[in-house]
This record gives sequence, C-alpha cells and structure tokens, in this order.
Amino acid sequence: MDISVKDLQEAISIRQQIDNLQRRLSSLLRGAPQRPTAPTAPTAPTAAAAAGRYFSPTTRAKLAAAARARWAKRRGTGGAAPAKTKGQLTPAGRRKLSQLMKARWAARRKAGGKQKASSRKKGALTPAGRRRLSELMKARWAARRKAGSK
Repeated sequence: MDISVKDLQEAISIRQQIDNLQRRLSSLLRGAPQRPTAPTAPTAPTAAAAAGRYFSPTTRAKLAAAARARWAKRRGTGGAAPAKTKGQLTPAGRRKLSQLMKARWAARRKAGGKQKASSRKKGALTPAGRRRLSELMKARWAARRKAGSK
C-alpha cells in the first residue's frame, strides 16, 4: 500500500475536521463528548483510551471519592484503623523472639561450654601438612631430574 505524503496530510486534515465537528456538536447538545474512533495525533494513547472505556463525570467523581477514602484510611485520618503492614514484627513478638534466642544461646553455652574457634583458616595447611607436601614435591623434582639426566 503506497500512500504519498500529500495523501497522509490530507487524511490528517480531514480527521482533525471531524474531531472539531464532533466537539462542536457535543458542546451544542451539552452532552458528554464522544470518544474519538481513532487517535487524532501519533502520540501514545492514554490509559482510558487504551482500555476503550469512557466514564461519565459522575462516575469519575465517585471513583475519585472512593480513592480518596482509601488513601485516608491508609494514612489513618479517615477514622478507621490504619492498615497493618505485612511482614513486620510487633513489639511483643520481637520481645518473645529475643527471649527465645537468649534461652537457646544459654542452652548451647551450658551444653557445649565455650567452643573456641579454630585459629587456622578453612583450607589452610597445617605445619605438618605443609612439611609432608614439601617432602612429596622434593621427591617428585628429584625423580624428574633423574629421568632428565638419562
């Protein structure tokens, strides 16, 4: 489909004229403006246009009032109790948890005594292991030297 630039400009002009006439007609009849059948400009459609819904001013007012009531309830200014946030400990729960942990730590201390942490790092060689490794490497090098001289 080949459409020239001139044809596209003429189509846009006609579309704008139609939209202007629809606005004038709705203002004359004092009715709600009809939603356009296609976007008037190549801009991104709004959420309402994308959903394909039109809300009357009274419906929009009701929705806004309901949203304001929800926000007020969440802030705690609407007279109702504020919504409890999920996943947080209450002060009583935190106290109980603290007492349980202290009891667990006390039982561990009592059962095993104070366990001393090993001074060596995990994966580090002990002096005996280092000495054994050194002897093995010396033997390997000696074997290579012997094999290379023959």
